[in-house]
Order: sequence, then C-alpha cells, then structure tokens
Amino acid sequence: MKLNHKWLTLALSGVLTLSLLAGCAGTQNLGASANSSGTGEDQSTQEPANSDALTIAEQGMFSAGGTVISSDGTFDVSNYYTSREGSTSHVDHANVLYQIPEDATGLPMVFLHGYGQSRMGWMTTPDGREGWSDMFLKMGHSVWLIDQPRRGEAGQTSVAGTISTEPSDQTWYTQFRIGTYLNDAFTYNEGSQFPQGEDVLDQFFRQMTPDTGMDNAGGDQNIDNEVVAQAVAAAIDEIYERTGQDSILVTHSQGGLPGWEVPRYTDHVAAIVAIEPGAAPTVDSEAYNALLEQKIPVTFYYGDYIGEEFTDVPAAAMWSMMAATADTFTEAYNAADGSSTVVHLPDEGITGNSHFMFQELNNDVIADHIENWIQENVDQ
Repeated sequence: MKLNHKWLTLALSGVLTLSLLAGCAGTQNLGASANSSGTGEDQSTQEPANSDALTIAEQGMFSAGGTVISSDGTFDVSNYYTSREGSTSHVDHANVLYQIPEDATGLPMVFLHGYGQSRMGWMTTPDGREGWSDMFLKMGHSVWLIDQPRRGEAGQTSVAGTISTEPSDQTWYTQFRIGTYLNDAFTYNEGSQFPQGEDVLDQFFRQMTPDTGMDNAGGDQNIDNEVVAQAVAAAIDEIYERTGQDSILVTHSQGGLPGWEVPRYTDHVAAIVAIEPGAAPTVDSEAYNALLEQKIPVTFYYGDYIGEEFTDVPAAAMWSMMAATADTFTEAYNAADGSSTVVHLPDEGITGNSHFMFQELNNDVIADHIENWIQENVDQ
C-alpha cells in the first residue's frame, strides 16, 4: 500500500506540474561553459533565446472558506466503510490555483468564473491560444484562479442537487451571443471574434462545468451568492496574508453577482473588473454600500451585439436590459464620490466580441485595455 501511495503521489504531482507549466518557459544558468564559438564565454551574460519567456517564482493550490457539517450519532470504526453516523464533511469552500511571476510588479488578480464554468476559462482558449491568466502574469500580476463553491475542484457541497443531463449547448451558445443554431448548424454573429471550427466548438462546450449543489436545469437562481461571496472573501484574505497586498477581483457573468457581495466580508478588495455581470448592485443595497464605504473603483466591460438594433441576435435585447443596470449603478456611485466606468467595447473601436471576450481572437487587446484601466484607476 505504501508503494502504491508513493507512485500515486508522484503521478498527481507530475500532472499538476505539467498542466501549470504548459506554454511557460524559463532559462537555466548553467554557469561558465564553452559556447558554440569555442570562446568559453559565460552563457549567463547572453540574452535568453526567448525574451518573452514567463518565469514563475511560486505556484500552488489551496482551499479557502467553507464550513464543516456533521451527522448525528457516533462513528462506528468497526464498520468504518459503510458507517455515516458521527461523520463530518468539509464543504462549500473555494478552491484556488495560483501563480506568482518572478517579476511581480502589480497587484494580485483574483479571477471568478461564471455559470457553467470553472477557472479553466481564464487559462486558455477553445483554440488553444494564451488565456488571460498568462497575459496578466506577463504584465506583472500574480493570478489566483478560483473554482467557486460547489463547482469544479471545489465540488464538495452541503446542498443536495440534481445535475441535469438535458442537452443545452444551443441554448447557451445563443445566450452567450456567439451566434445561434440554424439549419442544423452553429452560426456566428457577423464580424465575430470567436474562434471558429468544429474542434473549437467541441473544446468550448466541453469546458462547461456543472454545479454540484443545484438543479442545473433551473439556471443560476439556486446558486447561493452569500456562500460564494464568503468563500471568495476568505481567499482574498488569505492572499493578503501571503502577499501583503489587496486584490483586484475580476468576475464574469453569474460570478459577478456574488462578486459584488465580497466587500461585505473583506476589506482587501482593491478594485472590481466585472466582465458582463448578470446585473450591477442595486443602489443602497448592502453590497453597494460596502463598495462605496471602501471607495472601491469598479469597471464594467460589455462586448458587441447588445441592443434592440441587433434583430438577428436573439439575446441582444436581454443583454441590453442587464447592461442598463451598470449605467444606473455608475450614475449613482459616481455622484456619491465613488468611481465607476462602463466600457462598451464597440465604442472603443473593439468589435465582434461575445459574452466570452476573454477567450476570443482579440483577447489580448481587451486584456491590455483592462490593464490600462488598472494603471489609471487603482492604487498600486
């Protein structure tokens, strides 16, 4: 048994290392040795072959927040395999995968995914290009990628639920404003920046991740925003303990709703970047007041194909209504001496983006836009 445990540990360590370091490179200083010209020049004085190499100083994973539930009775060790009396379960936490670059010059960035997703969406794209986590690492930020409670690698839950097997790819594809499904084929909105091809769509749909504490057929109304917010706040507090810095919280879609609540449970949020959140905080709500009290700068980012003029985009009008909440929030927040901006990418000359702008062909352009906002609006 000890031998099997040893090899299992080695195998898991290898998988984690390979997955975290894929696409990243570093250089080794091999000391003085003869180079190809035979001069014996110290190789450490030469430029690395790839000056764009990303060097990670530290990486790892941890869980944050959550609770422990227990069952009645006394645990029966003689019947340990089937006994559940007097047992405990560690549940409802967030799981955090983090990387810290060698040259960390910016604030930590905490990424919180949306409905049906996991941290995978920030790490790569459906066509295998660089994701935002690597991009912001190269800009000097440490990145902290969350699987929210009851999802992905934080799937242990205190709430029983039914994971639906009802097919729904076409529904979400349309809701996400990538395109729609006509004549037995997935179509793309005109000028779409979403990468195309059957293999790409296969990868995109397979990144969908069910929530283990809800009925997925019922949408996101059963997600407990308070549970998620408290776990994310616990992660941000842990990041502060490790780095001595407040964090920039980046949320997406459904993740935006608990994201607004996070400052109720921690005072270590430096800013919030909300990528097409389901809604903005209601003015004078507890979340709104916590944001305002801490003077947290906020920015909203919205892509293309939003508005009633896009008659061929079924979800356009719905997203227009959701985006209007950002305008209401921003007007009140700024009038109360807060700082909020609403960025509609087409107004910036950046077009063709869907709900998944961070996975699209111009995701680097949008990342640069966000970094410029950080430099101009967030105290470092």
